[in-house]
Amino acid sequence: MAGTSPTAPNPTHAADVLVVGAGPTGLLLAGDLAEAGLSVTLVEERPRKISNLSRALVVHARVLEQFDARGIADEVVKIGHPINRLALFERGQLNPSRLPSRYPFVLFIPQYEVERVLERRAREAGVDFLYETKVVGVDQDAGSVMARTVAGKDADPDGPFTTLRSSYLVGTDGVRSSVRSALGLPFPGKSILSSLILADVRLDRAPDRPFTVNAVPDGFALLTEMGEGWYRVTGWNRHHQLPDNAPLDVEELKELLRINFGGDYGITEVRWKSRFHSDERQAPAYRVGRVFLAGDAAHVHSPAGAMGMNTGLQDAANLSWKLVAVLRDGAEDRLLDTYQTERHAVGKLVLRMSGMLVRAALLHGYAARLLRAAAGTILSNLRPLADKAASMISGIGIAYRAPRGAHKLVGRRAPDGLLAEGRLNELQRGGKAVLITSARQDVAVPVPDQVVRAHWADDRRTTALVRPDGYYCWATEQPNDTAALRTALTTWVGRLPESV
Repeated sequence: MAGTSPTAPNPTHAADVLVVGAGPTGLLLAGDLAEAGLSVTLVEERPRKISNLSRALVVHARVLEQFDARGIADEVVKIGHPINRLALFERGQLNPSRLPSRYPFVLFIPQYEVERVLERRAREAGVDFLYETKVVGVDQDAGSVMARTVAGKDADPDGPFTTLRSSYLVGTDGVRSSVRSALGLPFPGKSILSSLILADVRLDRAPDRPFTVNAVPDGFALLTEMGEGWYRVTGWNRHHQLPDNAPLDVEELKELLRINFGGDYGITEVRWKSRFHSDERQAPAYRVGRVFLAGDAAHVHSPAGAMGMNTGLQDAANLSWKLVAVLRDGAEDRLLDTYQTERHAVGKLVLRMSGMLVRAALLHGYAARLLRAAAGTILSNLRPLADKAASMISGIGIAYRAPRGAHKLVGRRAPDGLLAEGRLNELQRGGKAVLITSARQDVAVPVPDQVVRAHWADDRRTTALVRPDGYYCWATEQPNDTAALRTALTTWVGRLPESV
């Protein structure tokens, strides 16, 4: 059991799943669960209004594929600005146009716009929102989780409280996660980049592009169009290393723009500005009994590569269908253990990748700068290396470790297309798994309603099962291996029908 204090004697049944935190990760997760027919309550400490001051600015190709499988990718792309390069550090740029994806670009879109789309989807699916409600304790037994909550942004955590009961709880409540604290989990790591700055400004002269980025020996900067005449300035200047609470004046913003872009575009107004630091941290466990962590509650890292929000959204996509399989479809609880196994490894990988990029950017001194410039030139111009880097940062190239002896496809992302019935992402809408066979094969195993039958568009004979999050979970070259298929369906999907 995990908790900080006794729960109320008669806890209120909140939902099948209680999600804590209404950022992108929590909203995607809650929407997935509700669309599958589960009851979901989403608890958020903040007021309902979505802030336009969020830091994340980029959605990568793999997340856009996940959005496509939910029917919202076109809307998100229409709001954002596709760009065909991603600057990493001096002379280091990636070209995502060669990604093997329907979305071969980096999409600039402010986090709050992503949240608007995901919140609308969650509300339409029936998610129950509780704003200005904070979780201050978590307890659990063999069959449920009890979350102790207090109402009001500034409520006394030791004052009157309400206890909400659910079958499972997911903490998506950010770097200062109250769920993680209630579980008593540490958050080991360290700060790696201080005095990062953010500001929303009006300019006298508009940049040539809606998304402008550059890195120089002494820093980096992003200048992005926010709409209604506002631009977001994000960056770091080696010569202005100050505490988070130090004042940030207009002259410092102008200097950041000048050293990166050769001019400050004539800043005429500043409506908001902030200074912050960046940490590298990861929780040792993403699952504790019936409680899970996802997004920044589980891992945080540098902004290099713009992988933060994307990693959290992939956490949600990995966990949601597994909770549905267990709660609705009769899959065994041990399926949920694969969330810890798969996503903790990915979180560790992302920390390593972003850490490598930011440390390269921070190299100082003449020799170090020459080395960084050479590395950037090689990365940008050696096509196999550049494509591999773009694939990993975009999430397209990330795979899950397969069990020993598994088919070579297992754990890999299943590409959109290749099917006679249409695009894979479209077939998966509604949280469906997809069973793919050859055009001439008829599977003699009863297939549940949550599995779509499909066939390869070419002459391949592989039988493969694709999970709802778009990864192969089982495959074979033996067309009549019904026992193995039955086991795979039971393991990854749930109960099978009694007859065809």
